[in-house]
Amino acid sequence: MGIFSIFKKKETLDKGLEKTKESVFTKISRAIAGKSTVDDDVLDNLEEVLITSDVGVDTTLKVIERIQKRVARDKYVSTSELNNILREEIVALLEENNTGNLDEWDLPTDHKPYVILVVGVNGVGKTTTIGKLAYQFKRAGKKVYLGAADTFRAAAVEQIVIWGERVGVPVIKQQMGSDPASVAFDTISSAKANGADVVIIDTAGRLHNKVGLMNELKKIKDVMKKVMPEAPDEILLVLDGSTGQNAFEQAKQFAAVTQISSLAITKLDGTAKGGVVIGISDQLKVPVKYIGLGENMEDLQLFNRRSFVNSLFGEK
Repeated sequence: MGIFSIFKKKETLDKGLEKTKESVFTKISRAIAGKSTVDDDVLDNLEEVLITSDVGVDTTLKVIERIQKRVARDKYVSTSELNNILREEIVALLEENNTGNLDEWDLPTDHKPYVILVVGVNGVGKTTTIGKLAYQFKRAGKKVYLGAADTFRAAAVEQIVIWGERVGVPVIKQQMGSDPASVAFDTISSAKANGADVVIIDTAGRLHNKVGLMNELKKIKDVMKKVMPEAPDEILLVLDGSTGQNAFEQAKQFAAVTQISSLAITKLDGTAKGGVVIGISDQLKVPVKYIGLGENMEDLQLFNRRSFVNSLFGEK
C-alpha cells in the first residue's frame, strides 16, 4: 500500500469516527476534571463514559478491571496517562479476539473461489456493503462474482444488480421468489467454472421467524457444499453501528441461528456510537473485519484495531 493510500485511509477513518471521538473526549475531560491521579472516582466516571459511548456494560467492566489492575500495580497513575492506558487495554482486548489484524485485501490461496455468505436484517446497509466489498476485492485484482439470493424482495435483487454494473462484476440471479439455495448453487458453480477468486452471496434480511431463517441458511450452506465442500468460507454479519446497543441485540439473535465468523459494522460516520464496535466484538467473540465510514465505494475499510483505537481516542 502506497504512502498516499495509507494517508487517505487514515483520513477517512479519522473523519468517519469524528463524532464518536468528540463525544468520548468531552466525556473523558469531564471524568478527570480537577484530578491529578486515577482514583476510584475517576474510574467510576470513566465507566460511565464507556457505557454511554455504547461500549456496553460487560465490556466496560472488563476494561475498567484491567485499568484497576494497572493502577494497583503501578501505585501512581496520573490522569494524563489515562488516555494511553485506555487505548492500550482496548487494543489488547480486541487482539484477544483476533479482531482487526488485516491491512490488505488478501484471500486464502489454498482454494478458490473464497465464498462469503452475507447475513443481516434489512436496512443495515447489507447490499451496499456487498457492493463495496466487490469493489475493494476487484481493485485488489480479484475476480468477483455476486449472488442475489435475497429473492424475497425485488428491491434487493435490483440493488445488487445495480452494484454489479457499477463495480463491473457479474451478478447471478433468478426470478423473484426463487429458492435462495438454488441461486447460491448457480453462483458458486458459475464462479468456479470461470476461475473466480471470491464469491459474495446476499441473503434475506428477516429475523421475525428465527426457525425459518435458520432452516433457510442451513439449506443454502448444504447446497453450497455440493459444489465446494469448504463453502461458505466466511459468514459475514452486517450491522448498523448507528443503532448502538440495538446492533448488539441483532448480533446476538443472528448468532443464535447460525455460526457467524466475521462482522461488518456500517454507518459509523453518522453517529457518536462508534464504541459499539468494541463491545460487539468482545461480547460475541467474533472479529470485526470491515467498517463502513461513508457513502463512497472506498469508504468500506478493513478494520485495524490499533488504527481504530488511535482514531477514537487520539494518537499517542
